[in-house]
Amino acid sequence: MSRLDSFIRRLTAQRDTLDHIARDLDLPEGAVLEIGLGNGRTYSHLRELFGDRRIVAFDRALGAHKESTPDAENLVLGEIAETAARFAGRDAALVHVDIGTGYDDRDAETLRWLPGLVVRLAGPGGIVLSGLPLERDELQPLPLPASVNPGRLYLYRRRSGQ
Repeated sequence: MSRLDSFIRRLTAQRDTLDHIARDLDLPEGAVLEIGLGNGRTYSHLRELFGDRRIVAFDRALGAHKESTPDAENLVLGEIAETAARFAGRDAALVHVDIGTGYDDRDAETLRWLPGLVVRLAGPGGIVLSGLPLERDELQPLPLPASVNPGRLYLYRRRSGQ
């Protein structure tokens, strides 16, 4: 498969899964966190789906299109492992994580800190959608929409009481 086809499938899977979350899954009260703003395409879609909630985006540096850039109070720049940790315990309703690189060694480094961070960010009953697998007892795997191939994305609910 070409890299272009893979990119298209990844974005289609993100859209389909985010639409599924908004349409079919109960979300608790709380903010939506976008871990990895990038160009802002997914952030733009999150605003359409969850415009009634606060949406906070995190990235190392600003690279988003101006129409998809959060206002200053909802944009946190810097090393994500450090900056997002400041939001721990605020019980996010949804945490969307798109910071995988496609390089196994880099993603392995990210996976050393990311699962624990996500558990601290998501509130009880909160939903987590990630491009990287997050192996934690506190995260209950959920089925993906039929249009999304297994292993493309990972969908979880934060267990209550853990």
